[in-house]
Order: sequence, then C-alpha cells, then structure tokens
Amino acid sequence: MKRAGALAIISSSLLFVAGCSSGKPATQVVSAAAPVAASTPIADARTEVPMEVSAPIVVENQVDVVAQRDGVMANINVEAGTAVHKGQLLAMIDDRQLTAERDAAAAKVKAIAADGKNWEAAQKMAEIDLARDEDLYKANLLTAKQLDHSRTKLVGTKYEVEREKENLVNAEATLRALELELDKTKIVAPFAGLVARRYVRAGQHVANNEKLFWVTATEPMVLRFNVPETYANKVKVGQELTVTTSASSTRYRATVTMVSPVIDPGSGTFDVQAKLLAPTDGLIPGMTATVILKDAK
Repeated sequence: MKRAGALAIISSSLLFVAGCSSGKPATQVVSAAAPVAASTPIADARTEVPMEVSAPIVVENQVDVVAQRDGVMANINVEAGTAVHKGQLLAMIDDRQLTAERDAAAAKVKAIAADGKNWEAAQKMAEIDLARDEDLYKANLLTAKQLDHSRTKLVGTKYEVEREKENLVNAEATLRALELELDKTKIVAPFAGLVARRYVRAGQHVANNEKLFWVTATEPMVLRFNVPETYANKVKVGQELTVTTSASSTRYRATVTMVSPVIDPGSGTFDVQAKLLAPTDGLIPGMTATVILKDAK
C-alpha cells in the first residue's frame, strides 16, 4: 500500500514538471494585429483659402487748411462735422487794414489813369503846335529857336505820357497784390467734404502757415494694403474684393485699381490699391477694414 501511494505522488510530480517545461504558458493571450486601413487618395486640386489683409480706408483729398498770412481771426463760420462745398467760407481774418489799403490803391490807380489821359491830351496839343510852327517857320514867320522850343515841348510831353503809363502799371500791380492779400483773409474749403477738425477760435492771432482746419473729402474711398509676393501675378486690376469692418456685419465690395509692378525685397510684399464700390453706408475715412482676397488661379 505504501508503495502504491508513492508511485501516485511521483506520477503527479512528473506531470507538473512536464507542463512547466513545455515553454508556453498554460493560458496564452494572442493580440490580433490591427487591420491596415485602405489609403484615401488626396485630391490634387488645391483648396481655395481666402487671405485677410487689414487696410485703412482713405480718401485722396484730405488736407490741413492753413493761414496764408498773419492776422487775427475775426470770425469762425463752421464747426467740426460740418459738410462744406468747394469754395465755401470757413472763417475770416480781420481785413479792415487791408481793405483800407486796397481802397487807397484803387483810388491811386484812378488818379494816375486820369493824369495819363491829361498828358496824352497835352501830347496831341504839342503835336498840333509843332505842325503849326513848322508851317510858320517855312513861311519865315517863326524863328528857328521858337521851332526848337515846340519840338522840345513835344518830346517832354511824350516822356510824361510814358512815365504816367509806367506809374499806372505799378499802381495796378500794387492794387492786385493788395487784392490777393485781401483774398488770403478769406479761409475757404478747397474741395467738397467735411470739416474734420477746427484748430482755431475767434480772436486768436494766427501766423502764416498755421493750421486752421482739417478738411476731408468723403468719397471716393480707397483701400491701400500690402500683399505677400506669393500672390504676385494673381491680383489683377479690375478684380473684385470683399471688404468687412469690425463696426458692421455688412460685407462691402471693392475693385482693384492699382497693383504695384515691383515687390519690396525687405518685406516680400507689393502694394495694392482698391476703390470701394457703392453703397458704402457706414464707412468713414480713417476706419480700418479687412480685405478678403482669394487666391485666384
């Protein structure tokens, strides 16, 4: 009996050793290889991606109106925000002294012109006298000395006529200069638009070239911006663009009016200008807009 029990124990041990020495675990988890997905072909056609560029809205006519002479501002006729037409009076510099000088110069012109007419009449009389004396001299009724006197008188009268003519020219030039200075006292709008700023007040003394007003036109409004050189030969004159602003959800239209023929090597960009097309309600010069530019093929 003892022998039979020992044999059973030995048989169990051999079976256990055989299981361990087989090189494989009793329970083995086999990971399945991930299936290879079929490759999706990529379209050759390039997707058109719009490019956005910031651009200021500007107008061609936008200037500081300056004083053209020294003086005291007599009155101000407009305020900031006033719509004006070309030639409209914006303000006046005190012109009383200049007006008096202009009136005196005008009176002098008239006086010199009258003197000139008197001398022209005297010249005609001297010519008549000389012709009479020449006839008398031929008839031996007048001495040579008297004839010379008539000739000298005519020559002197002609000089007086020429002198008065020169005096009249100078007087008229002085009058024109004073009238020009008088015109400078009138501050007028150089073109139709808006008064954006007023720099002066009534009673203020201003110097020549001092800023008085800032006047800006309201149209046509244009956009100026730089485009990367990758868009060279793709932006064309006449091409239509879409324009937006942060102040409105409206999408505006613009058309390219100028494309620079050269590229700036420093920035790698070229200049483009576009004109905004009507309607432009809500747009104001000075705003910053966003230009949407498609990569046209």
